Amino acid sequence: MMDKDEKTESMKDYERELEASFRTICEGDVIKGTVIDVTDEEVTLDLRYYTQGVIKSEDLSEDPDFSILDDIKIGDEIEATVIKTDDGNGNILLSKKEANAILAWDVLKQYMSEKRNLDVKVIQTVKSGAIAYVEGIRGFIPASQLDISYVEDTDSFVNRKLTVRITEVNEGSQKLILSAKEVLKEKLQEEHDHKIAMLIPGSIVEGVVESLQTFGAFVDIGDGLSGLVHISQISEYRIKKPSEVLKVGDKVRVKILNTNDGKISLSIKAAAEEMPVTEDESKEAQMYSSGESIGTGLGELLKNLKLN
Repeated sequence: MMDKDEKTESMKDYERELEASFRTICEGDVIKGTVIDVTDEEVTLDLRYYTQGVIKSEDLSEDPDFSILDDIKIGDEIEATVIKTDDGNGNILLSKKEANAILAWDVLKQYMSEKRNLDVKVIQTVKSGAIAYVEGIRGFIPASQLDISYVEDTDSFVNRKLTVRITEVNEGSQKLILSAKEVLKEKLQEEHDHKIAMLIPGSIVEGVVESLQTFGAFVDIGDGLSGLVHISQISEYRIKKPSEVLKVGDKVRVKILNTNDGKISLSIKAAAEEMPVTEDESKEAQMYSSGESIGTGLGELLKNLKLN
């Protein structure tokens, strides 16, 4: 007597045979199959049909770095074009390369629209760039897109693995343009934003004046971060321009006011207010209020804010 599992399996076999009986496979069709065997010379597919499909190694990929044993595994699903309905051994002869020529471009367009990150390996260099394959299609990475900064020696990238994004797909001209720079810039921005998010408003840090503008001073507070000290936050006294009391290279104490919109707002004045006033500083303040000029008296007054 047939048990339940045998009966279920028998029904599946029957359904499979029934499906195959209504199916016709012709040359030129693009069909999908599941890998059931891999050798050095060919891949065998289960096509859910009366016979199996075979793809010769030379018909699998245009990528010169492709390895049939490393890149194809049992259980993989592959779409391929029917070359012959009978290869002489009762199998259907298929070509994944031909299917790629039809299907891969649509996949690449989808990758580009999704801004998907893709891991590729640079297989060679050409004039002004490098070559890598995506979905079996030859892609070009301009030298200017290999890294954050322009790359002079593209040969150093051969055999290197890069994470890239597709920036242009043109099936008509068989053009596929890739960029590693775009991915790297995005990663750097994420790291930068994370560093800013870790700053604590109200804390006092040390920094170095890196540039002076009419509206304030930019201060490098370390770890690749810079913030703006608005001119109104440089001194408790009114000044006409930052250069009256600061110069590039000065070491200063600043208070972090806020990090709104990813921008760091700093204050030298607020940092000074939290420092105890010394007797000398009190005398300097009296000198300033009794008529000393801004150019001389204020410069002396703020000297205590610089970390000599």
